[in-house]
Amino acid sequence: MGIVASQSFKNIISTYLGFLIGAINTLFLYTKFLSDDYYGMVGYMLSLAYVIMPLMAFGAHNSLVKFYTTFKTRESLNGFLTLMLLMPIAVIIPIVLLTYFGYGFIGDLLSNKNTIIKQYLWHTVVIAISLAYFELFFSWAKVQMQTVFGNFMKEVFHRVGTMLLLLVFHFEYIDLEQFMSGLAIIYFVRMLIMKVYAFTLKFPKLTFKKINNLSRILKYSGLIIIAGAIATSLLDVDKVMLGHYIPIKEIAYYNVAIFITAVIAVPQRSMHQLLMPMTAKFLNEHDYEALEDLYKKSSLNLFIIAGFIFLLIVLNINQLYLIIPEEFNVGLYVVFMISVVKLYDSLLGSNNAILFNSDYYRMVLVLGVVLVIVMVAFNILFIPILGINGAGLATFLAVFLYNSIKLYFVYRKFKILPFSPKTLQIGLFIASFAILFYFWDFPFHPILNIALKSILIAVLYGFIVFKFRFSDDISKLLQKYLKV
Repeated sequence: MGIVASQSFKNIISTYLGFLIGAINTLFLYTKFLSDDYYGMVGYMLSLAYVIMPLMAFGAHNSLVKFYTTFKTRESLNGFLTLMLLMPIAVIIPIVLLTYFGYGFIGDLLSNKNTIIKQYLWHTVVIAISLAYFELFFSWAKVQMQTVFGNFMKEVFHRVGTMLLLLVFHFEYIDLEQFMSGLAIIYFVRMLIMKVYAFTLKFPKLTFKKINNLSRILKYSGLIIIAGAIATSLLDVDKVMLGHYIPIKEIAYYNVAIFITAVIAVPQRSMHQLLMPMTAKFLNEHDYEALEDLYKKSSLNLFIIAGFIFLLIVLNINQLYLIIPEEFNVGLYVVFMISVVKLYDSLLGSNNAILFNSDYYRMVLVLGVVLVIVMVAFNILFIPILGINGAGLATFLAVFLYNSIKLYFVYRKFKILPFSPKTLQIGLFIASFAILFYFWDFPFHPILNIALKSILIAVLYGFIVFKFRFSDDISKLLQKYLKV
């Protein structure tokens, strides 16, 4: 876990920097500078782009990680990398043509409830293409075991760009249409920068020769589209469906709640950048002992770190909602529900990496398709009755069920679980903290209250984790950076 712990720690720092900037954008700048309708439109546009991104990528970013270590000669590797660069184009061109010739029909279909959506269909397509190739170039860097710069670009760059756009829009240097176009440009530029960096690590030599296991690669890539669509749909389909049932301004309220809970997933996202190539390597080499060790350690470390973030959010959420516009308070229950499933996500450790890099991904994809259908059904059932809380409940139920099935599936096929006796101890520890501190606050201004309560929780949490040595990796990091 040495390289994982080191780069993951740097990735966590850059990711939280991105989320800090994103928090300023989401909680303050968007809510002050844009109308609720246009804020909701931005959330809808980005969510739709993320939903169709796996199709645009044609699974190339996942295939690159899975099969990279199977090519042993320079010529065969160059041929494989050439294929990865060209594969997304095979899907992007037809989608662009379909959008061009069917713009009116597609726009009318998506803008059934909110006509504003139709104006920004091309923006969504450009962002989706940029996201697809960004992930491909990021994977290009991952297989070289270099993730820090890519993670910075993934988490910080576009949020800084968005902040600057919001500020120049507020001071009337650009109008609303230029702001919306600027968002698409930011994602495109981010992709280009990632491309340059990836090619400095390993410059591609275009080679058009027969590739071994081509049918296996194409089959995996095709099926991984479904996997990516499933994973993304479980995150973003709720926002897309909200646009069909409720006024688009309410998506802005839901966006804020989802953004708050997304902070819990930061450690998992940061560690995942290295877990994917390492897991693929262990599976390709049939080193199941190392695979199990990585599974358990990643689960333990992520549960501890994500548990801490979970407590900071849940124990401060009431005070946080006092410092943003009152109408956003309707997302409180969404925060509670999604926070729990985000914590569950972290508990699974490298589970996703095992599934997507093993030969059992086909069955998981079938189960995933069923679960997306179930989630859509839950949204149709609950949104008309409960509004954004219905979307939150649908996401909670679908993701909880999906994670439970994935956990069981890995155990069934590999006979390994991510849990250890310390897992129960940490779970009881987190639950005790939540009960102890939820109903207690300092009698100060909300911002001061949040700061003081967070410091108190951090000191107590860190002391107990270090004192009882729940994780050797985390204890070593605390010793190194805190000089204890």
